[in-house]
Amino acid sequence: MYLVDDKTRESDMDMLTLSRLRCSVRDYASRNVEKEKLEYVLEAARLAPSAVNFQPWFFVVIKGEEGCNHIRQCYDREWFRSAPMYILVCADHRFSWVRKSDGKDHADIDVAIATEHICLAAAEKELGTCWVCNFDTDLCKQLFNLPNGVEPVVIVPIGYPKEPEVFVSTPKRRKAFNEIVKWESF
Repeated sequence: MYLVDDKTRESDMDMLTLSRLRCSVRDYASRNVEKEKLEYVLEAARLAPSAVNFQPWFFVVIKGEEGCNHIRQCYDREWFRSAPMYILVCADHRFSWVRKSDGKDHADIDVAIATEHICLAAAEKELGTCWVCNFDTDLCKQLFNLPNGVEPVVIVPIGYPKEPEVFVSTPKRRKAFNEIVKWESF
């Protein structure tokens, strides 16, 4: 359990505290993720909002040796190999909502929301994650037998960070509030 400060523990973390703790983890311990924690994270993703509640997503859990070898072929980085497991987040364009005024397919937006639910829920459970979008999507489709219309969008390595203090020691570089918030009009 984190000790964020003298008064705040994981069990009473608010959204801002959790958002400050979540960071991209790129070094994982060899420890396996407990089934209960993994199911908690996946349930958080399942409950994510989506346009018109279409829920155009699939979450492929990859933890076996063959699957891990396959996903590592799609993104061949040394740090990525340290993760004990992965969640491949896929958009199902066959069932996503498309805005009529301009044809905008909202599957990517919906998947992004679900992915951040995964990352925040994982951080709450002291698990590290990292958004990986720069991977070989064609190879991924092939290796994981994705049907036509289902696109791999994000790979989320997930596991216990090798250095648990990464959550509190990783600096957050964010623009100032007044740089990004506009009131009433741009």
